[in-house]
Amino acid sequence: MALVSSKRTVSEGRGAIAANALAAIENKLMAKVLLIEDDSETAEEITAELADRGFEVDWSADGIEGLDKARATRPDAMIVDRLLPGMDGLTVIEALRKDQVRTPVLVLSALGAVDDRVRGLRMGGDDYLTKPFAIVELVARVEALLRRPVESRETTLRVGPLELDLIERTAKRGDRVIDLLPREFRLLEYMMQRSDQLLTRAMLLEEVWNYKFVPATNLVDVHMGRLRHKVDGPDEVQMIHNVRGAGFILRSGS
Repeated sequence: MALVSSKRTVSEGRGAIAANALAAIENKLMAKVLLIEDDSETAEEITAELADRGFEVDWSADGIEGLDKARATRPDAMIVDRLLPGMDGLTVIEALRKDQVRTPVLVLSALGAVDDRVRGLRMGGDDYLTKPFAIVELVARVEALLRRPVESRETTLRVGPLELDLIERTAKRGDRVIDLLPREFRLLEYMMQRSDQLLTRAMLLEEVWNYKFVPATNLVDVHMGRLRHKVDGPDEVQMIHNVRGAGFILRSGS
């Protein structure tokens, strides 16, 4: 049973939000949001609304899996339900804070008493929203979290001569500026976070495109070909390598 306040609210919120989606994408504002919510209907409503607004959403229905994803992908913001299978939401948040992960977190819960809200915030949550809720309020709260400065958040990735600015959404190789489309930026970001690791096509499809299955497509190869052309200039050391039959590796160049 979904705990969004009403279908009418969702429909109205979607109409109001969708108008800004194209502009958000064109401006490369594809902020990554990790949603950890075990109720599939609620998760689908949240995912649809955030996607309409231009966010890239990854969903996990299990606390342990969600914690692993948060550690591996370092999203820009998280939405975490309190009552989860595997590991409860507050334990997930507490574990991340112990790891010095400062990703802003919106806690969702049907527990709305003052003591419950205070505990959620003291355990490391940045905001707290009780169920049922209006979907437009949830989106507004996520946007507000993303506007807050997070001093300890990693804002620049560097691998060899490659530099990726996660705030300005810009890329450089040495002094050369690399013009990337939003999906190419996300692909390079994922590879830089896992440099010198073999990344299979299945991994890339799941983490960059949010596919939960492996379709019969050359989608990864097409995008990787374009990315390699931009990253590896004709007179530069090759950094993106195709491991035949296995996947791709980003190696440090000189």
